[in-house]
Amino acid sequence: MRSLIRPDELAALLPDVTLLDVRYQLGRADGLEQYLAGHLPTAVYVDLGTDLADPPAEPVDDGGRHPLPDPDRFAEAMRRCGVSAGRTVVVYDDWSSMAATRAWWLLTFHGHRDVRVLDGGWAAWAGSGGAVGTDVPDVVPGDFRADPGHLPVVDAEGAARVAREGVLLDARAVERFRGEVEPVDPVAGHVPGAVSLPTAANLEDGHFRSVDDLSAQYAVTDGVDQVAAYCGSGVTATHDLFALHLLGRRGALYPGSWSGWVSDDARPVATGP
Repeated sequence: MRSLIRPDELAALLPDVTLLDVRYQLGRADGLEQYLAGHLPTAVYVDLGTDLADPPAEPVDDGGRHPLPDPDRFAEAMRRCGVSAGRTVVVYDDWSSMAATRAWWLLTFHGHRDVRVLDGGWAAWAGSGGAVGTDVPDVVPGDFRADPGHLPVVDAEGAARVAREGVLLDARAVERFRGEVEPVDPVAGHVPGAVSLPTAANLEDGHFRSVDDLSAQYAVTDGVDQVAAYCGSGVTATHDLFALHLLGRRGALYPGSWSGWVSDDARPVATGP
């Protein structure tokens, strides 16, 4: 559980960590405004749409709605935010850690060895009485360099294989998995053979569940060699992958996720449980 940090633990480490504020929520564009209104002291704002993703193709292709960022461009953005290879990074958001785990995944994938997620995010910090600032800090550029490949990824073909031969987790809400609703993408349903495991089930009162609870929840992956996760666009799937990481397990990210899967009409779609 070392990759998860409580507000009191973080307070004891300040200012000797790099803080990244990744406030973003699907359907909203006011993350920067939220940051400017109040943030953890010394925290630097990271824009998920521009720093943690490349622009999507039009129309959306296999890369999905939030394609993985170009490694060099991502590294430059992280250096601009003060990220260095030898300094602990703590990420937080106000969206149940869904954006924060995208930052955790990308930094870890690109070779950073000590990235932690603030458990409970901004709400937990503010609720604990932690110090709040409004000043935008002067950032000393970091030395981070991208070395991609430290976490596994799969493409659409690989995701289909994992669904057949292992466990492919669908991190979206159950009603989207079943194809009952689809508020974002043009086709409703799920990858045939996938298993529904919504990100909301990883949390209790905004905090990650205990190891015992997560172990029970992810029992479907016990003894399975091939595990991967997807969501709508490759963001919230990292929440399930972070939960697996807390259990000492690894799963691959399907970056294009459902938005990438349905960009090809030839790919099969399943509905129902």
